[in-house]
Amino acid sequence: MGKIKELLVELNEEQLIDLVEKELNQGVSPEEILEECQKGMNEIGDLFSKGEMFVSDLMMSGNLFKQVSGELIMPHLGANTSLGDSGKVVLGTVKDDIHDIGKDIVHTVLSAAGFEVIDLGVDVPEEEFVKAVKRHDAKVVGLSCLLASCYQSILNTVEAFKAAGIRDDIKIIIGGGPVDEHVVTYSGADAYGATAQDTVNYCKEVLGNDI
Repeated sequence: MGKIKELLVELNEEQLIDLVEKELNQGVSPEEILEECQKGMNEIGDLFSKGEMFVSDLMMSGNLFKQVSGELIMPHLGANTSLGDSGKVVLGTVKDDIHDIGKDIVHTVLSAAGFEVIDLGVDVPEEEFVKAVKRHDAKVVGLSCLLASCYQSILNTVEAFKAAGIRDDIKIIIGGGPVDEHVVTYSGADAYGATAQDTVNYCKEVLGNDI
């Protein structure tokens, strides 16, 4: 079974698809295959955080994971089975910032780790983050910011949660090129993720998952 994880980490699309199809046809549990794929994505996240894989690799692996899980595995799972069974995370790039590559990488790795991601996109107003948290009863919010000029937008979003009376009910992790612990202190957020895998690890810690 470990071969599936290995092929995903190697980004070997043809052999991975062939092997997944073969094992499904032989009656191997789709849940077991999905778990191996998720382990592969976790390893890819670790390699990326160490500088041993690149953004292009991470995005390719995300597309491959979605293809294998969505097209091959999901039809074999029960109707009520979801990839996002580890908790909900609201994610978005803050107001006045339209960068999305980093956010999309985080989205991919979180989804692969079993989280349901509510992705609000880019240039997201503070009130939209608040509405999403209330609508989906999410406990973690990820704020992406690639522009130092948008630190104020992070602060404003945190303040919006306070004004809505739900700040104590959620954890807020921030990330992006210029973001660091100083911005956490400035904005009143809870944590800083230097890499996509940092965000996954933080969400596991907050939501009590060990997947």
